[in-house]
Amino acid sequence: MSKVILLGNPNVGKSVIFARLTGIQVVTSNYAGTTVEYRKGYMLAGGEKFEVIDLPGTYSLEPTSKAEEVACQFLKESCQEEKNCVVINIIDATNLERNLHLTLDLISRGYQVLVVLNMCDELVHHGISIDVKKMEELLGVPVVSACAVTGLGIKVLKERLQDATASQVKLRSHEELWQAVGALITQVQSLTHRHHTWREMLEDLSIRPFSGVLMGLGVIYATFKIVRFIAEGLITYVLDPAFNNLYAPVLQKLSALIGQGNFFHHVLIGELFNGKIDFKNSIGLLTTAPYVEFNMVLPYIISFYLVLGLLEDIGYLPRFALLLDAFMHKIGLHGFAIIPVLLGFGCNVPGILATRVLESKRERFISSTLISIAVPCAALQAMVIKLLGPFGFRPFLIVAASLFASWVAIGYILNKVLKGYSPELVLEIPPYRWPPLNIVFSKLWLRVKEFIVDAFPFVILGVLIVNLLQYAQVFHAVSNAFGPLMKTILGLPKEAIFPLVIGFLRKDIAAGLLIPLNMTVKQLIIASVFLSMSFPCIATFIIFLKELGIKYLLAATAIMIMATMFVAGMLNLIL
Repeated sequence: MSKVILLGNPNVGKSVIFARLTGIQVVTSNYAGTTVEYRKGYMLAGGEKFEVIDLPGTYSLEPTSKAEEVACQFLKESCQEEKNCVVINIIDATNLERNLHLTLDLISRGYQVLVVLNMCDELVHHGISIDVKKMEELLGVPVVSACAVTGLGIKVLKERLQDATASQVKLRSHEELWQAVGALITQVQSLTHRHHTWREMLEDLSIRPFSGVLMGLGVIYATFKIVRFIAEGLITYVLDPAFNNLYAPVLQKLSALIGQGNFFHHVLIGELFNGKIDFKNSIGLLTTAPYVEFNMVLPYIISFYLVLGLLEDIGYLPRFALLLDAFMHKIGLHGFAIIPVLLGFGCNVPGILATRVLESKRERFISSTLISIAVPCAALQAMVIKLLGPFGFRPFLIVAASLFASWVAIGYILNKVLKGYSPELVLEIPPYRWPPLNIVFSKLWLRVKEFIVDAFPFVILGVLIVNLLQYAQVFHAVSNAFGPLMKTILGLPKEAIFPLVIGFLRKDIAAGLLIPLNMTVKQLIIASVFLSMSFPCIATFIIFLKELGIKYLLAATAIMIMATMFVAGMLNLIL
């Protein structure tokens, strides 16, 4: 089976072309000995099956980072082992000078190359014209124009895959390579004057300090409203009727069949209230567990991931990263640390793994600690919106402000205590573009499916623990013992102890278990901050240990405990 390797600079659309070629169901793997990922899929072209590898973005075949090193090493090893190895070099057609350096380097080293000029739809907006036939003639390899987001050119790409060849162009030095780039651009590219479009003006406004901050606040507020609107619509019109009208009668019959007052009824069904099942309070494996997962948590996960996916694919998140770069330097971090932070807002585990791109263990420790303490994952964010949404935007804003202030303060202190410095940020900003909805919903489905598979066992475990503790009357004993301390310092009821402890297993589920407690707005704010800042889920804890070792984990844990109790305690005094 022949092998196809996708290679190109970061942010040139490799992932979208990969999805177009292989479909969204792919295998993601780590390169041996590293945490750097590559993706593998399969496609049919000309009646032949190809293995397609999507490598990390690289600017050169002379690597300057771990991700680039992995891409170059994988390319070298794969094309040595496989004679029928084709490199599809994906180029941002609007930025030929930067992209062609890698192209000519690949050609000069004798790889079989097919060049894809992606984002050709953007050329007209930039006043750029490219002579594709002339470019193909000068490079000595096939060149295909494409627009990955619409699928334009993908069929031609597959048809011309068999034309990929090793060019006769040979360059011996770095200087010759850049001279060849300049000569090539002069012959194939022409520019005309044009005025900025409204979209380009919007792109400029979104990265300027004043207008960018206003837009950022607007995006956050709109996200809050949209997530609530979609999730509450699903709950009100789909899920609540399904649970109450279809599932509850079945459970009532099962309850009567098992009989109340025995252990199995307590574990499976839980307590009955006025002879009926209360999905929020029964705490049974067949009642509260599926209700928490599918009715209280899942709708917010669906709506949040939908909005997050749109923000990613439209191109807004890198601009948001650029706005926060100045703050990152205040807390002693390399500008690239904003990327692990943004990943951490999806899930803390890949966020901490992504700190491998940072240059020192000092930066990795600061970044990982801040992600663990002050960056709530997407699932927890969705549940915080669920908890506080009915009370308006202000409580959510207080939680967000508390976490942001903690992030800045802890980072500033660590920057002063730990020695070192942070270099400047180099970040590519892609243009705004509307993503194809089929890819948006495919990615949403993968994320939701992964959440269901990962979360449901923890829901079952969490509900079972609370159930057994209630049955053994341990719950009341522990609550009575630690209740006064919880009430004095945090202002929370004693019943909140176990949901907060379960947060170590799964924080979004813990947030769901807080809902039946009927706490005040103040208590919900404090509990949300406590859950967000306290011990990360067990998966994050293990990854932190693996990446940085026990010494740094214990240090981060001590910082976490002190920061959580201080901030939650201060909120109890202030609110």
